[in-house]
Amino acid sequence: MRALIQRVTSASVVVENKAVGAIDIGLLLFVGIEEADTLEDVQYLVSKISQLRIFPDSEGKMNLSVSDVNGSMLAVSQFTLHAMTKKGNRPSFIKAAKAIISEPLFNTFVSELKKTSGLNVQTGIFGADMKVHLVNDGPVTIWIDSKNKE
Repeated sequence: MRALIQRVTSASVVVENKAVGAIDIGLLLFVGIEEADTLEDVQYLVSKISQLRIFPDSEGKMNLSVSDVNGSMLAVSQFTLHAMTKKGNRPSFIKAAKAIISEPLFNTFVSELKKTSGLNVQTGIFGADMKVHLVNDGPVTIWIDSKNKE
């Protein structure tokens, strides 16, 4: 399971010209699920994301979590995070989980994130053609992969 995390001052998801999720200060989370992912991967990412200290403290150092700044989170399912580009010029998404696996895991991820953080967690619409608008703050962008814990 992979997450691309962006610290934002605002973010929203639009589907068919209608805003379906929006936040102000917080984290925009692009989440990719692969066939081998399990509840253990969900729990790892939820724990990391909810405690990730990437907001500035009074001295300007990244020392505060999204909870510390009373922020929100916007989670967007994104299978393209599992793109394989080793051969050729057209990405392969063979490692990305099919919806029958990824949708329940994504929903569990969102539920666990809400329960663990106690914060407002918005989402897009799973499988929809979404337009994501954001103002990246910093910019700060972090990559976390539950299979490659660096």
